[in-house]
Amino acid sequence: MSRISGALLVAVGLTAIAGLSCVAATTPTGGAVAIDEAGVSAADRTSLSVDRTTSQAANETTASSPNGTSPPELTAAYPNPTAYGDEGEYLVLEAPNGTELGAYRLDDGHREARLPDRTVGGRIVLTANRSAVPDGVRGPIVEWSEMVPLSNAGESLTLSDGNGTVETLEYEDAPEGEVLRPDTDRRWRALGATSFEPVVGGPGSVRAFALPDSPSVPLAVIESAERRVLLAGYTFTSERVAERLIAVRERGVAVEVIVDGAPVGGLTERSAAVLDRLTAANVSVRVVGGDGGRYEFQHAKYAVVDDRAIVLTENWKPAGVGGASSRGWGVVVDSPAIVDGLSRTFRADSGSRGAVPWEAFRGDVSLESAAPSRRQYPARIESQSVAVERAELVVAPDNAAGRVQGLLANASDSVRIVQVSIGGRDDRLLREAIAAAERGVEVRILLSGAWYVEEENRRLVDQLRTLSAREDLPLSVRLAEPGGRYEKIHAKGVVIDGETVVLGSLNWNDNAYDDNREVAVVLHGTEAGAYFRKVFERDWRGGITLVPAGTVLTLVAVVLPVARLGRRVEFASQPGTEREVPGARID
Repeated sequence: MSRISGALLVAVGLTAIAGLSCVAATTPTGGAVAIDEAGVSAADRTSLSVDRTTSQAANETTASSPNGTSPPELTAAYPNPTAYGDEGEYLVLEAPNGTELGAYRLDDGHREARLPDRTVGGRIVLTANRSAVPDGVRGPIVEWSEMVPLSNAGESLTLSDGNGTVETLEYEDAPEGEVLRPDTDRRWRALGATSFEPVVGGPGSVRAFALPDSPSVPLAVIESAERRVLLAGYTFTSERVAERLIAVRERGVAVEVIVDGAPVGGLTERSAAVLDRLTAANVSVRVVGGDGGRYEFQHAKYAVVDDRAIVLTENWKPAGVGGASSRGWGVVVDSPAIVDGLSRTFRADSGSRGAVPWEAFRGDVSLESAAPSRRQYPARIESQSVAVERAELVVAPDNAAGRVQGLLANASDSVRIVQVSIGGRDDRLLREAIAAAERGVEVRILLSGAWYVEEENRRLVDQLRTLSAREDLPLSVRLAEPGGRYEKIHAKGVVIDGETVVLGSLNWNDNAYDDNREVAVVLHGTEAGAYFRKVFERDWRGGITLVPAGTVLTLVAVVLPVARLGRRVEFASQPGTEREVPGARID
């Protein structure tokens, strides 16, 4: 997938990228599912539910198929490899044990070929040239010299036996380097994309915190490391975090870092300097998003430290975890299931195609200049240990959007949403929130007033207020007024019915749902709900920073006339300072 430069995004007004269609996920019932590089997981090996046109005759003769068992199923297709001449294209079959492949034929409407004369069982990869199949594709790989070529423009493939059609696989316009899995959601996915299910853990307690108020919380967790630190970020410029990582590495702790290789706005000189320091201190640093990368952006923000995990809405930079700018949400979790799920996610991403060592990536990268945010804000929201009945780990593009959509669909009392911005009136999660309001659920949406999203956010505010008035809905939306307590909204969170909290890197737009690696946690429990709802309500009301008594009269003299005029207090980034340009809401 191509990446769009930050300069171009700014030039076109930082408009949102349109994404793919809505994908629903099931309610979580277990742990993460192991991946394979063909994009097929054990949990997804079900019968084809879409693009299958099994005939009446085939249905009637399944029990008496040539093998005396059920026929094989087409579970994945890879028609458009990145290699020259489409070398390495393949089909994946799921076959019962004892299946005689030679009893079946494949027809694309122009050519028909008999499958190889082999007796197989389980998952089989069929290809014309096994040596050209991309590294990491899990076998067994069966070479089929007479394989019907797969069209990049789309076609209809028919698998048949002596009794007639077994099934038909249809597709259109195959994207380069992506796999179609018709047995799940009929979506194209990048080669090697994971297929994780939501992970459930608990009950227990978590440490909830807000930024910029509590920047010491993630630092303290990192400082406590004894065995390992696995840190994933979108951008990384925090010298304070780097110093902690280097210190624990010097104590013998294994430290690994992954970051995105081309964030919107470009990789900065400050980021390169920090990554150079880490590498020089024997910290493993890998850059995600090179050739063959699975996702548009490595946007997740978390760290696994021994048997605990930090999940954030913020980047590893002064503006984020440094407490120098953004309103963010965070949580420290010690659930073994959640920690293990994050560890597996980290391993899948750091070891993926397209993840390269920083030293190898460093030589060719173009760097941008940026100064750090150095503002200070009052610490008025303390971190708190809160009980949770259970916690869930969700990731995108695998399951996060569908899970959040399901939670919103079950809201019965209230929904509180905080986002940098939302990808338009027709965003799938926004539609679900509006549907909740139509059921009588009180919905409040707080959006950032930062300069780079203010215009589009105001348009959305106007649209939703018009809708609310016309339909008499309990739906309210406003832009945040920081009042000196933070610079800008950067949190990505939801509180549902006061007892379910979603927080993490998931922005509300199709790019995040379908194209990026995102990580979020769902916290179930009234204490967690009360904590983050309190943070939300404070920001919803807005406010001013407490000041010494001697300046109160002056402050009142300034603020009251402004309030009467209905104007907002805004804290825009100064030219040349570090800022997070969201582009397609990537920040």
